[in-house]
Amino acid sequence: MKLSNLKPAAGATKNRKRIARGPGSGKGGTAARGHKGAKSRSGWSRKRNFEGGQMPLQMRLPKVGFKNADRIVYQPMNLSTLESISKKYSTNEISLDFLVEKGIVKKTTKVKILGKGELSSKVTVTAHKCSEAAKQTIENLGGSVNLV
Repeated sequence: MKLSNLKPAAGATKNRKRIARGPGSGKGGTAARGHKGAKSRSGWSRKRNFEGGQMPLQMRLPKVGFKNADRIVYQPMNLSTLESISKKYSTNEISLDFLVEKGIVKKTTKVKILGKGELSSKVTVTAHKCSEAAKQTIENLGGSVNLV
């Protein structure tokens, strides 16, 4: 056996049909594209989500919801979180710069202090917003809240 003798098995391969190469090819004339219309032209491609002229699904479904471009998103920070930060880093002054430095929040994040949890020590907090309950609790312990 030599490499020059190797052939695929009988019937394993077929010659491709040469389309639009005259009437003798069996696919001349319309070149198997049917008669006229956009699909028979060169350069035609079906649009995404085209449903044959039927109203497309994305147009049949109702519009839902609303996105407010001016919405301000705050990262909530509870009193219990402030307590754990205060104990972990043994500090009583928690500012935005401190939180960014320790990697707790990102530089662009806006922080809101919320009143969930317990606070046992006097803490000075700097944040963008603060709930009334949180402010009351912090000030009752002798701490203060500074809003940016």
